[in-house]
Amino acid sequence: MKQLFEKVFGSYSERELKKLDKLIQKIEALDAVYSKLSDSELRQNTFQFKERILKGETLDDLLPEAFATVREASFRVLGMKHYKVQLYGGIVLHQGRIAEMKTGEGKTLMATLPVYLNALSGKGVHIVTVNDYLAKRDCEWMGKVYHFLGLSVGVILHGLTQPQRRTAYNSDITYGTNNEFGFDYLRDNMVIYKEERVQRDLNYGIVDEVDSILIDEARTPLIISGQGEKSTKMYFVVDQFIKTLKKEADFTIDEKANSVTLTEEGVEKAERSFGIENLSDLANMELSHHINQALKAHTLMKRDKNYVVKDGEIVIVDDFTGRLMFGRRYSDGLHQAIEAKEGLEIQRESKTLATITFQNYFRMYNKLAGMTGTAKTEEEEFMSIYKMDVIEIPTNKQILRQDHPDAVYQRETGKFQALAKDIEEKHQKGQPVLVGTISIEKSEELSKLLKRKGIPHEVLNAKHHEREAEIVAQAGRKGVVTIATNMAGRGTDILLGGNPEFLAKQEMKKKGYSDDLLAETTSFTDTDNEEILEARRTYEELSKKYKIETDREHKEVIALGGLHIIGTERHESRRIDNQLRGRAGRQGDPGSSRFYISLEDDLMRLFGGDKMQGFVEKMGLQEDEAIEHKLLSRSIENAQKKVEGRNFGIRKHVLQYDDVMNKQREVIYGERKKVLAEENMRDHVFNMIGNIIDNAIALYTADAQYPEEWDLKGLEDNLTNIFLPKETLTFDNIEDLTIDALKEKIMDLCEKLYEEKEEELGQERMREIERVVLLQVIDTKWMDHIDAMDQLRQGIGLRAIGQVDPVRAYQVEGYDMFQEMINKIQEDTVRYLFNIEKEVKVQRRQVVKPTAASHGEEDAKAKPVEKKEEAGRNEACPCGSGKKYKKCCGR
Repeated sequence: MKQLFEKVFGSYSERELKKLDKLIQKIEALDAVYSKLSDSELRQNTFQFKERILKGETLDDLLPEAFATVREASFRVLGMKHYKVQLYGGIVLHQGRIAEMKTGEGKTLMATLPVYLNALSGKGVHIVTVNDYLAKRDCEWMGKVYHFLGLSVGVILHGLTQPQRRTAYNSDITYGTNNEFGFDYLRDNMVIYKEERVQRDLNYGIVDEVDSILIDEARTPLIISGQGEKSTKMYFVVDQFIKTLKKEADFTIDEKANSVTLTEEGVEKAERSFGIENLSDLANMELSHHINQALKAHTLMKRDKNYVVKDGEIVIVDDFTGRLMFGRRYSDGLHQAIEAKEGLEIQRESKTLATITFQNYFRMYNKLAGMTGTAKTEEEEFMSIYKMDVIEIPTNKQILRQDHPDAVYQRETGKFQALAKDIEEKHQKGQPVLVGTISIEKSEELSKLLKRKGIPHEVLNAKHHEREAEIVAQAGRKGVVTIATNMAGRGTDILLGGNPEFLAKQEMKKKGYSDDLLAETTSFTDTDNEEILEARRTYEELSKKYKIETDREHKEVIALGGLHIIGTERHESRRIDNQLRGRAGRQGDPGSSRFYISLEDDLMRLFGGDKMQGFVEKMGLQEDEAIEHKLLSRSIENAQKKVEGRNFGIRKHVLQYDDVMNKQREVIYGERKKVLAEENMRDHVFNMIGNIIDNAIALYTADAQYPEEWDLKGLEDNLTNIFLPKETLTFDNIEDLTIDALKEKIMDLCEKLYEEKEEELGQERMREIERVVLLQVIDTKWMDHIDAMDQLRQGIGLRAIGQVDPVRAYQVEGYDMFQEMINKIQEDTVRYLFNIEKEVKVQRRQVVKPTAASHGEEDAKAKPVEKKEEAGRNEACPCGSGKKYKKCCGR
């Protein structure tokens, strides 16, 4: 039915593109007008567009003129004018959708249209690439167009300093990788001064290779980890101290509030034992916290009631059901305190300081778009998670590539012999071959086989992006054989006959030109440096020379049938197979592709099913015999669909968990932003005081019908234990009190005491003390909470055994833990502010220093965050401007 509908009315993409025809006509009609403008007149359009936006025009109003401006500028600067299909793609990207555009159709150039238009708003545009090499290359290449039109361009690369990053983010247009953008977001929410932040608000992002970033990497979170300043020994030291305390004399227990507090004698004992003057001092925040948690562990947490010791670990018992809550840990250091009490090894110190998935990071952009050669097979996921539909952009020229049916073998050895023979035949006649493997191991196995046959080849394993891009760019040369893992060299065009610019650069390297000089050679900045000008002349001459050679070779390769693609097995995702195929047949070139499969391949073994195995066995094939059959092809596609569906389910599941953390993250980061913005936090503190008083009043008046039945002694003790000085709270004429009057009376007292504290410390100093205390308390509690939530998630799957939905349990318990953390933040903040001494030295500091940034837990320790030195004065500026460091960020 769907096929019949599409035959009559066209596909969804065709119908959507048809709606854009009038816009396309307007853009093309301006070509004749703009081609007559001088360079300065064309550049002047940028400033006029910005003025029109200030006067109320929208980006949609400006689209035809802005696109026509970029189109003409690109032709003047790069010698390339956007094709009609690229105009379609540019509009789709501006609309916040995914443009699926086949390999070699010019996605990089297409993106300049919406990038320029959206940059006019002054709110920033991010272009996200899969590696540093592509970010730098695209910034330098397309940056020429933006600079020509008067816009600033920056690039975020690994190893840049904070000032360099800030400069790049403050540019109109910023290139960078998904990892760098995500890590900078996390680091910005860990700074202790607002001036240290580098990113602006996330406005408009275009994700290149969108399927790779938003789907393939979606399951692995970005993690910033750090090592606490205190070792786990502190838990044992404090535990020994707690054992010396006596009930009533040194501490009191309030069972109603489920709290335990040191008496004045207990406080003095702690100060003597640890050699400090004032336990309530901000500098002793951590020690005080350890003592409170150890007290709680010894007095309120009962073994075999609140927890059990099982296999050397503390397992929490559910208060209501009595079930063991595997994976759940008490937060805020209480779990470690119980481990110390029981003499167990302390399992885990909080090390994760900040974490986010790409799914949740990219959903924060006001508008997000994506482009890739392969997205249609994952359209449901893009729509479900990112609310982006996929629009297929037609090719500029008809695709001439011939896709041969899969060749299926019973054994892997037979398959490898057959594909090696195919490579040998193509190589002997001079046809270039690109072989895609799904693992490094398989690419090395094939390489050994080709060496034995004496076939020269290159092997790429997606490790060295720059060298990899150069090799992939030359993979279309006559007689060249290239083996690559499927992701290697992604984003790089394979030109039949070779890439003249790469060949020119290679020859200049052989002649001794340095990398820095080559960067200056291909940059777009004006210079009067004779050495650079001479290098540019050499580069232009060599490019022209190689252009003649590569054009001649291009014709020869076309006559041989173009690039031949070989897949050594089917990937579990059809999309990855399509990417490999799409390497051949670019811009109307001929090409061919074939996948070689064996029933021993992982995909076929795990998902192919017994039916296929039985079918092949019935055929009675020899090891080196292949079979091509529609039934097999259908079975292979069904196996891939099975795995795709399973993987989508896993990613959706991950997101359900991360959405819980995401809402909590937004609240905490919002609080930090308020503190960093240097707003007056006094009102905020009094809201906290009000919440603490509300909770306490509710607790001590809950079961009473009349005021005289209220437990005012308990209320007084509770508030005194949390923050109020002793013997400051008295109650007269109890029978006349109402709940509101009771709260007002306590709040009046708090205000009076706080004003006295302000007078003693000075208003300006008090405002800074509020910020310091809030930052330290929020960061400490949040770090512990991340750890506790991570532990909860690790063990939550076991709840399914008890017929409990793990995701629902995680949401409910995660919410309870978050509320508990918020209450702790409020109590600790108020306690420290009411007990701060005049002499105390208050300064902002990071609770834990970040030591590692990783994409995924498995390599969290492998990538230390290095502090790079700034570039030399005469070196190219790392921000990507093309200028020397001394004339750019180092000015």
